[in-house]
Amino acid sequence: MPRIHVCSLARLADTVAATGARSLVTIVNAATPVTRPREIAEDRHLTLGVSDIVTPVDGHILPAQAHVDALLGFVGAWDRASPLIIHCYAGVSRSTAAAFIAACALRPDLAETTLAETIRARSPTATPNSRLVAVADGLLGRDGRMVAAIAAIGRGAECFEGAPFHLDIGPR
Repeated sequence: MPRIHVCSLARLADTVAATGARSLVTIVNAATPVTRPREIAEDRHLTLGVSDIVTPVDGHILPAQAHVDALLGFVGAWDRASPLIIHCYAGVSRSTAAAFIAACALRPDLAETTLAETIRARSPTATPNSRLVAVADGLLGRDGRMVAAIAAIGRGAECFEGAPFHLDIGPR
């Protein structure tokens, strides 16, 4: 079954090796160096340089529509033949938001609350970035349901690095 795996930058290489993933979304600060694992072709790697913030902060990049548009385009083109990995620096906020957004886009038949509750059940540390979720909610026409679902699961457990998890997406 097609899966989206979420992890931190520190666990990226091990997660690629363990899952056989061939598609990758990196969502980190623009200046963070990331080495693309050799198993991932350059055209199957999307890098989004965005800060983990929800309101403007000088010197940082606020998540915006262009970032979510790029994410939606990339996951929409994912062939689901092998897993997709989404990672950020800690595997807590940006990557969990991106996985939730991807799941909502790829599985419009599933309720937002179901997807958010699945994320919480699989990762007690997940704290999806609310700004990314809000932008996607508007783009996907979810009428605030994505935002409400993430608010309902609340903030995850405090940590330095998030608990890796996966979401089963299903075939096209």
